[in-house]
Amino acid sequence: MSKPTIIVVGNGMVGYKFCEKLISRSTGFNIIVFGEEPRHAYDRVHLSEYFNGKSAEDLSMSTLSWYTENGITLFLNDPIQEINRAIKTVHSSKGMTLKYDYLVLATGSSAFVPDIPGVEKEGVFVYRTIEDLELIKTHAANAKVGAVMGGGLLGLEAAKAVLDLGIPEAHVIEFAPRLMPRQIDSMGSSMLQSKLKSLGLNIHLNKSTQCITGDHQITGLKFNDDSILPVDILVISAGIRPRDELAKLAGLHVGTRGGIVVNEKMQTSDECIFAIGECALFDGMIYGLVAPGYEMADVVASYLTEADKSFKAFDMSTKLKLIGVDVASFGDAFITEPDCRTIIFEDTHKGIYKRINISTDGQYLLGGILIGDADAYNMLLQTVNNKLVLPPNPEDLLLGARGAEAGDAGAGVMSLPDDALICSCEAVTKGAICDAVTGQGVTSVDGIKKCTKAGTGCGGCVPMVKDLVVGTMKANGQYVKNVICEHFDHSRQELLDLIRVNKIKNYDEVLDHYGRGDGCEVCKPVVASILSGLWNDLIVKQAPIQDSNDRYLANIQKGGTYSVVPRIPGGEITPDKLIVIGQVAKKYNLYTKITGGQRIDLFGAHMGDLPQIWEELIDAGFESGHAYGKSLRTVKSCVGSTWCRFGLHDSVSFAIEIEDRYKGIRSPHKLKGGVSGCIRECAEAQAKDFGIIATEKGWNLYVCGNGGSKPQHALLLAADIDSETCIKYLDRFLMFYIKTADPLTRTATWLNKMDGGLSYLKNVIINDSLGIAEQLEEDIQGLINTYHCEWKEVVESPELRKRFNHFVNAPEEKDPHAQFEPMRDQVKAKGW
Repeated sequence: MSKPTIIVVGNGMVGYKFCEKLISRSTGFNIIVFGEEPRHAYDRVHLSEYFNGKSAEDLSMSTLSWYTENGITLFLNDPIQEINRAIKTVHSSKGMTLKYDYLVLATGSSAFVPDIPGVEKEGVFVYRTIEDLELIKTHAANAKVGAVMGGGLLGLEAAKAVLDLGIPEAHVIEFAPRLMPRQIDSMGSSMLQSKLKSLGLNIHLNKSTQCITGDHQITGLKFNDDSILPVDILVISAGIRPRDELAKLAGLHVGTRGGIVVNEKMQTSDECIFAIGECALFDGMIYGLVAPGYEMADVVASYLTEADKSFKAFDMSTKLKLIGVDVASFGDAFITEPDCRTIIFEDTHKGIYKRINISTDGQYLLGGILIGDADAYNMLLQTVNNKLVLPPNPEDLLLGARGAEAGDAGAGVMSLPDDALICSCEAVTKGAICDAVTGQGVTSVDGIKKCTKAGTGCGGCVPMVKDLVVGTMKANGQYVKNVICEHFDHSRQELLDLIRVNKIKNYDEVLDHYGRGDGCEVCKPVVASILSGLWNDLIVKQAPIQDSNDRYLANIQKGGTYSVVPRIPGGEITPDKLIVIGQVAKKYNLYTKITGGQRIDLFGAHMGDLPQIWEELIDAGFESGHAYGKSLRTVKSCVGSTWCRFGLHDSVSFAIEIEDRYKGIRSPHKLKGGVSGCIRECAEAQAKDFGIIATEKGWNLYVCGNGGSKPQHALLLAADIDSETCIKYLDRFLMFYIKTADPLTRTATWLNKMDGGLSYLKNVIINDSLGIAEQLEEDIQGLINTYHCEWKEVVESPELRKRFNHFVNAPEEKDPHAQFEPMRDQVKAKGW
C-alpha cells in the first residue's frame, strides 16, 4: 500500500515546522513542499539581524540536505497557481501537476501596502523577505533620510533595520495616535516613543500620507495636513494581509476581510485541505505571531497521525526588544477600572513604564504592560496563565519585595504546575523540561533546545528555561555551573581566568576559543568588561560589544544628548580648573550641576561635540571620570583634619590617593568609595562599596555597602589599620570582587550571596586563606600600571573621533532634533 501524499504549499517558518512536527510523529507519508521563494525556510522573526551581519544561511531553519534526509521533496521558486479539488491535484507555475491526499496551505501573508499615489516609485520597499532586505540595503547606500510607514511591531522592526543600515536620519510614520496601538496603552506608548527618540528615531503620529512625491524616484511624503517630509527611501511595514488568493480560486470559504476559514482541527471547508499560520482565519481572528502558527502545525500533524489535539484561542502575549528597548504585554493588557485594580510604576529618568492589572479582590493577576524593563515578563505571564495567587503586596511584582518579605514575593518558577506552558512557540511545558533534566541528564540550555525544542523559536523563554534547569538540578542535589549565557559554558570568573592565561585581547577570539554562535547582548558587555578589567585597553575600539553609554564614553540623557563628567579626585579642585569648566560649559551651552559624588556634571552635550569638549578639558588637566562605565566613579571625602576641628586624619589626601590608584579599573558593576575624617561620617563612607573612616589609631575599612533603590550599610572588614595596610586590603578586596562577581552585581549583593559571608571574605582578604593574596595584589597593580584616559585616546585618534559624528556625510552638523528650553538661567532638555 502506497503512502498517502501530503502537499505543503508554502515553505516559510510554519510550513517548515509542520514538516518537522509530522516526521517526528510518523514516517508513513509522502511529503512534497512547494516554496515561492528561491531559498528554503528561514527565520523571519529575527529578519532584522540580516543587517547586523547575519547571513541568509545563519537565518536558515535547516539545511537543504535535511529535506532529503527526511524523505521530503522540496520545490523552490515554484509557487502553486491552481488547486483542483475535484481530482485532488495542484498545478505549479513551472507546469508541474501533482496529486495529493491531503493539502496543507501555509501561504502566510504579504505586506499590506496602502493605496497611496506614488507607491510604485523607485525607493519604496516592503519589509518581508530576504530579497526585500537586499533591495533595501542596495538603495540605502546612497540615502540620507529614511522613513518607515507603520508604528506597530513590524514597523518598528523595519525602523531598526533603517538605523542598522546607517542612514543618518530616520523617521517612523504612524496613522494612529500612538505607537504599537494593539499591544500597549497610551502611557506605555508615550514612554516607548521617548526612548526611541533618544535613540535617533523621529516619530510622527496621527499622520495620514496623501501621496509619495518625486518623478520616478521618491523624494518625499506629503501628508493630509499638507506638510511634506523629504525622504530618500521609504519602507512600508503597515501590517499584513493573509495570502488567501489560492484558496479563493479553489472555492474554499474565506473571511470577509481575508483569511482561510478553518475549524479547531485547522480544516478548511474542504476536509482534505488544511490552512495554518497567517493565512488561516480561526474564530474570526488572524494570528500574526509565530507561536500560534507552530501550534496550528502541530494540530494538523496530530490529526493526520490520529492523535487528539485541537486549536484553541491562543494567548497573544508577547515580549520583544525593539531597537534595544524591551516591550512586552501579557494577559488582558487593556482592561480598566472598575473591572480591575491597576498598579502603575513609571520612571521617566530611566525610561521605564510598568502596569499590572489585578482582580478587584487583589487575588489574581489579569495582565499588564512593560516598557524599558521586561525582565519579569516570563514569570508575570506564568502568574496570569496559571492563575497563581498574588503575594500580599501585589506592587512587589513591579518593585521587588522589600524588607523581611524579600524572599516571598510570589511563587518562583519551580512552584509552577508541571503543565505550565514555558515555550509557547514549541508548546513545551515545565514538566517536559524538568523531565529532560532528571530523566535524560540534560544540564544545559543548549541541551534542552535539542531535546525539547524549547527556546528555539523567538527565544523569549530562554531565561525561564535556564532557571528551570538550574532549579531542577539543585532539587536533585546536582552541582550547578553558573554560565554567562547560552553562548558560553563558563562562568564570568572561569572566562576571566581563561582569557588571562591565554592572553586573549578581543571578543572575536574569545568567542572562537570558548564560545559558539554570534554572541548576544548578555555576553558581549560581560566579555568587554573582562577584557578591559584584565588589559585596561580601550574597549571603544570594539564598539559593537559595549553597553550604549560605554560606546560613547558618556551617559546618554533625555533628549538624546550626553553628559560629561570629568574626574575630580576627592572633590578637590583648583580655581583655575573651575574656571575652565565654566568656560567649556558656556561655550557649548551645557547645563552644570554639582553631583552627589563631589564632581561637576555637564549636561546637554551633542555627540559630535564630545571629542572637542574632552580635548579642552584634557588641556586643562582633567581626565575621564568614568561616569558611564562599570568602574570606579568617585571617592567622596570630607575636609578632614586639613580644615575641620573634629578631623582626626587628612581624609582629602587619602581619598585623592585612593581615587587616583583605582581610576579606570573596570569591574562587574560601578564602584563608589568614601573617606571620612572622623566618626561623624560627613563623606557617608558606610554607604559605599568601600568606605574608610578615621580613628584615633588609624583607619577603619568598611566594604560592600551601597545606596540606590535597596540601600545597605557597609560592613567592617578591618579596624585601626594604617594607610599602607588599608590600601593593601583594598587591592585584594577589589581584585577578588572583579574576579569572582557575576556581571552587573554590586558588591553588596555579591557579599550577600557569598557562602560564609563577611567571615569568609575576611579570611580571604586578611588571612589569605586561599593563598591568592599576592596574586590579587600583583593583578591589580598591573591594571594600575596600565591606566589611560579613555577620552584622551579618542581625542588623539582621528579614526575613533569619526565615530562621534552624528551625520556621517556632514560631520559638523548636530542632531537637529535635540531641543532645549530655559530653566533658572541655564537650559534643560525639552519635555517629551
